[in-house]
Amino acid sequence: MSLRSSIQERIREALKAHDQVLAGTLRFLFASIVNKEKEKRYRLSKESPKLSQEQLAKQSELQDQEVLDVVASEAKKHKESIEAFEKGGRKDLVVKEQAELKILEVYLPEQLSEEEVRRLVQEAIASTSASSAKDIGKVMVALMPKVKGRADGALVNKIVKELLTS
Repeated sequence: MSLRSSIQERIREALKAHDQVLAGTLRFLFASIVNKEKEKRYRLSKESPKLSQEQLAKQSELQDQEVLDVVASEAKKHKESIEAFEKGGRKDLVVKEQAELKILEVYLPEQLSEEEVRRLVQEAIASTSASSAKDIGKVMVALMPKVKGRADGALVNKIVKELLTS
């Protein structure tokens, strides 16, 4: 069963169980997935105008990795909202966003700890022979495929800058 199908099934289960938070969060996630598919279908229709509607629909369905990218994007939005609501003193909304983030995290791969990211950054610096802050781009290019979806890009960037400037 694809990740997209399992999300659809979990929405049905949440609706049957009358779990409004789970159902609402997953519906919102599924809407984001459908929007990504529409974008992909539009792009494909412009690139290959000879494709039939059936072919476009089949080719535009997101693969599991693309669905994970959507989940990661939504999770990042929730983290940013939590920070903003904490600054604004809205504890009620912080709690709501945290509950929704926990639901999304079920679908994400296990996140790397800061120590693991730091170790990977050191390896990337060594492999690229980076020596100064000018080499941040080179290190990031080598590093991001290894941590994609498993670490926050802002954290990775912060550690790279820290290690290259010290």
